[in-house]
Amino acid sequence: MAVHHGPEGPDPMQTAAIDDAAKSLLLAWDAAREQVTPRISSVQLNALLAVERAEGINLGGLAAELGMLLSSASRLCDRLVASGMVERVPGRADRREIALYLTPASRTLLGELRRIRRRTLSSVLEKMSPGGRAALLRGLSEFAVAAGENGDAASSAQTA
Repeated sequence: MAVHHGPEGPDPMQTAAIDDAAKSLLLAWDAAREQVTPRISSVQLNALLAVERAEGINLGGLAAELGMLLSSASRLCDRLVASGMVERVPGRADRREIALYLTPASRTLLGELRRIRRRTLSSVLEKMSPGGRAALLRGLSEFAVAAGENGDAASSAQTA
């Protein structure tokens, strides 16, 4: 994908305006997280999403994915196991290695989170013009690709 910016990079005023505009989207995201039961923190949600993306991920992989120390990831995993959101299973290749998997409860929670978020987004999107919705989708898709995420619509629909 081509990089589109001026000689010195993106316009700082445009960056600030995008930061301000993104606040509404992030508030909708966080409000949805607060509505699901059981309540989970944003760190716990990120961990569940990492396990969902890479079922069978080990603790070291989870720590790397979340950018945290192994000991912090271990404590986070302990809390998720205690709450019934993640299960630890001995690795197939190395029984000493522990693989992490979502439980049915966490799959239900992520599904509910997506439903709440999409309902909220839908009520906002219906107030926008069709052109505005199309431009937003185009811009966010390009942003996801530039940020290193998979920008195709099918996989984007799966992210929580």
